[in-house]
Amino acid sequence: MKKKLIPLIALLLAVVLLGVFVAHSTNLPESGTPDELVQAVLLENQCLACHNPDAPVPFYAKIPVAGKLIAYDMFAGLRSINLNAPLINLQQGKPVADSVREKLLRVAEKNSMPPLQYTAVHWKSWLTEAERQAIIDWAMYARQKAAQGLPSAAEFKKEPVQPLPDKIDINPQKAALGKILYFDTRLSGDNTLSCASCHDLKTGGVDRSKYSKGIKGQFGDINAPTVFNAALNFCQFWDGRAKNLEEQAGGPPLNPVEMGSKDWDQIISKLDKDAALKAQFAKVYPDGITAKNITNAIAEFELTLLTPDSKFDRYLKGDKAAMTKDEIEGYELFKEHGCATCHAGVNLGGSSFEYMNGDYFAHRGNIAKPDLGRLNQTKSPVDEHKFKTPTLRNVAVTAPYYHDGSVKTLKEATELMLKHQSHTSLPDSDVDKIVKFLEALTGKYEGELLK
Repeated sequence: MKKKLIPLIALLLAVVLLGVFVAHSTNLPESGTPDELVQAVLLENQCLACHNPDAPVPFYAKIPVAGKLIAYDMFAGLRSINLNAPLINLQQGKPVADSVREKLLRVAEKNSMPPLQYTAVHWKSWLTEAERQAIIDWAMYARQKAAQGLPSAAEFKKEPVQPLPDKIDINPQKAALGKILYFDTRLSGDNTLSCASCHDLKTGGVDRSKYSKGIKGQFGDINAPTVFNAALNFCQFWDGRAKNLEEQAGGPPLNPVEMGSKDWDQIISKLDKDAALKAQFAKVYPDGITAKNITNAIAEFELTLLTPDSKFDRYLKGDKAAMTKDEIEGYELFKEHGCATCHAGVNLGGSSFEYMNGDYFAHRGNIAKPDLGRLNQTKSPVDEHKFKTPTLRNVAVTAPYYHDGSVKTLKEATELMLKHQSHTSLPDSDVDKIVKFLEALTGKYEGELLK
């Protein structure tokens, strides 16, 4: 019996060794652009089997135990990142989102994907050293490409975060009109509230309340995000229901809890009685005062709400004395623990929807509809508890924190993110350094530091 087992064991070992060899061989092209090589890695290693909403379920998913593992991998993979759009962008020579770039880089650096239970069955999905290096090289190339035209020093062109531009090109006449409208209470049903009521430019572009107070003393059910640098977000609102600033500007005036106007006709009829405003509209918009022109002008004004010249911006531009030793070390800790994976780019966020770990909601309790996040818009289970990543620009002056406004201090917010998102805890001294770095992100508006 033992003699019969020896050839069988040898055969099994040969199969395993062959699998390992196949897994650690690569079909990478010998040459190609960084974009072409990273595409080859993603496709060769079957990444779209779990990071693609249209991925076919394999036949062996019918096996009870295997089926559960496969379903979990596909769900978790898609919840983490959808690679469809990034692949299309790569094929078309377009940039991918900052967060996508940073996630792929972190996976390559940590060698954390695919998960063990997947590679146990799909041997060819293991990343080889050459493939990992191809991802890393591509990410550095993509970072440098994204930094083109930005005022960072040469040594910082490959950082995950870049300094804010000083301005965005605008139509000055539209922006001037939009500024008037931004502070105009006639956009509300009872003439008491303006955009600035919840997004005060003197208090970090927010109202510093857990929930904003709307018309007739009603309160909303989600924390108001800052309007500063919102022009750099890939969409607007926590759940991404507005694709741009113009769509966002059209929401609150007609929201019955927020500004409470009955309809746009009610707003237009009030504005139409203002001869000076009507004349100003006519100079910019030939068709005069319309809902579309109102929201377009407000959006144009919001393009001016950038806050450059933070200590961190000056540091990235080459001023080494702009930040303290603790602040710089805080930035390094910020990167080390994966914070820059989602909070990347010039806005340190605002480029993706990210899953807020369910442990956070178990910790907090009392889950309500706003906690479902992106799910409220897409109705897809993979989007439950996913939110547009907020910018960390000026985060030190925009408390309270998170979509629910439940956290009062920046230190507590940092500790909770480390715990629930990075699955770690750090000594108080390290947390304090990260907080100091975050405080160095406070920028200036119209030459004055935000307070």
